[in-house]
Parts: sequence; C-alpha cells; structure tokens
Amino acid sequence: MKETTIMLCCAAGMSTSLLVANMQKAAEKKGDNTQIFACAISEADKNLAEEDIDCVLLGPQVKYVKGDFEQKLEGRDIPLAVIDMQAYGMVDGAKVLQQAYDLMDV
Repeated sequence: MKETTIMLCCAAGMSTSLLVANMQKAAEKKGDNTQIFACAISEADKNLAEEDIDCVLLGPQVKYVKGDFEQKLEGRDIPLAVIDMQAYGMVDGAKVLQQAYDLMDV
C-alpha cells in the first residue's frame, strides 16, 4: 500500500486526538504506512494547501460544514465523508480507518 495521509477535522481539533491515536495503532497493526492527523475546521484550508491529503473525514459534530468542504475539494481527487457516529463515539480507530480506506479504494 502506498503511503496515504488522512486528515480528520473537528470543531477544535482536539476531540479527535484519541481517535487518531487508535487509527494509527490499527494502521500499524496492518503494516500500513498511513499518516493520520486531526485539525480544527479553521485550519483545514491551510492543511489542504500545504499537505498532500488523500482523504478528509469530518467529525460528526461538524457535519454541517460538509457542503463547504465539498466546494473546497471540488476538482481534487480527495474523498470526503462524515465519520460514522457510532465508531466516533466508541473511538473505534480500526472502523474509522477502514471507512477512510473504503473511500480511497485502497
């Protein structure tokens, strides 16, 4: 699997930090070279401009900005989705990682 980068966005970039850690553990367990980081939605534009992002996942609490992100990503081959609410609540890193992989078709 090629190296991939997944960006998680939430209100402040902090509530997803435990989920990021669990996703990284799940990726390491699979032997995948996947970079995962969280940011506040206010930092998303900067990260999209400066980083090579392969997938964007939004926290359920910020699903209202999905339309804005669809516009930001228009014309770019970057899949976007809202994180499954149950997986987010259970901090199920493996399930959210699989959601991202499914979006990227890897």
